[in-house]
Amino acid sequence: MWRLIKVLLVLAMLAGIALIGYAYLGPLVLPGDFAPPLREVTQPLDLDLD
Repeated sequence: MWRLIKVLLVLAMLAGIALIGYAYLGPLVLPGDFAPPLREVTQPLDLDLD
């Protein structure tokens, strides 16, 4: 049972390291842009001041 828990913890740590590496090195290594698309959003707003 402890062996299974150790394996799961090691896999979770490796997955975390891989995710951090992808977040930091992904834009340098992989093509494409990681920035979100920017667009202006306007929405009318009615205020009842009575």
